[in-house]
Amino acid sequence: MDGGSTYQRFPKVKIREMKDDIMKFELRETDASVANALRRVMISEVPTVAIDLVEIEVNSSVLNDEFIAHRLGLIPLTSDRAMSMRFSRDCDSCDGDGQCEFCSVEFHLRAKCLSDQTLDVTSKDLYSSDHTVVPVDFSDPNDPGEQRGIIIVKLRRGQELRLRAIARKGIGKDHAKWSPAATVTFMYEPMIRINEDLMETLSLEEKRSWVESSPTKVFDLDPISQQVVVVDPEAYTYDDEVIKKADAMGKSGLVEIEAKEDSFIFTVESTGAVKASQLVLNAIEILKQKLDAVRLSDDTVEADDQFGELGAHMRGG
Repeated sequence: MDGGSTYQRFPKVKIREMKDDIMKFELRETDASVANALRRVMISEVPTVAIDLVEIEVNSSVLNDEFIAHRLGLIPLTSDRAMSMRFSRDCDSCDGDGQCEFCSVEFHLRAKCLSDQTLDVTSKDLYSSDHTVVPVDFSDPNDPGEQRGIIIVKLRRGQELRLRAIARKGIGKDHAKWSPAATVTFMYEPMIRINEDLMETLSLEEKRSWVESSPTKVFDLDPISQQVVVVDPEAYTYDDEVIKKADAMGKSGLVEIEAKEDSFIFTVESTGAVKASQLVLNAIEILKQKLDAVRLSDDTVEADDQFGELGAHMRGG
């Protein structure tokens, strides 16, 4: 092998769809190991802020303290500045107590029902000490009159809830409440080739039967030419149903379906803690840091100097 040869590759990304809560993109010229590493980092390594400590002052609702604390922890908080925050365990400003401005955000909630109508206590009743870290707003932007929050508890007349909560930086690997991803999936991009000569030997009814054998709308009949066409190759789920149908009809080789092993289609859905596009960028940055930390793992002092808490985390510290 030539000593100057290299396996270095240069992945390319093409954006297909980008909204605040969902993003679809193509990742090309790489392999499944890189695609899966990116997916896993998005789910479990990108940091967010979530409520981690709850001090109940008054609770006369029907839910016990632990139940309410658990519900509070699962409320997604805007986490645009999470990457620059400190982990509470590594914060030298509060000696790891996790209650200072550099590693935490304080919330307060005070609600009491004074009427016969049930009072919904929602995430909108949480007041933050930092305007950049607040509960995610799920209101419909097209309906200004609609103000929806995540229901925490319902109160009847005379019932009251008062509490203080501390939100801290964390990652999904430690607890799912810190995961910024609702779902992250990728699939191989399929290559579908129809044998036109063999397809012409089928009757119209056989073509229709073959098209309908696919559980998803991958193929269709052109109403004018009566030819079978591929309408949505990405709807193919690698179920092999059309191949089995062709074999059953005695038409083996009617269609060839292969997966491009260096091309992947990603779908990323965010919980709202960070925008889907920012989630992808943060994951790429963390993946780059991890690879750099591995290269420096032989020199732990240098790794700590350059990567701090990440270097220690990579070594399980």
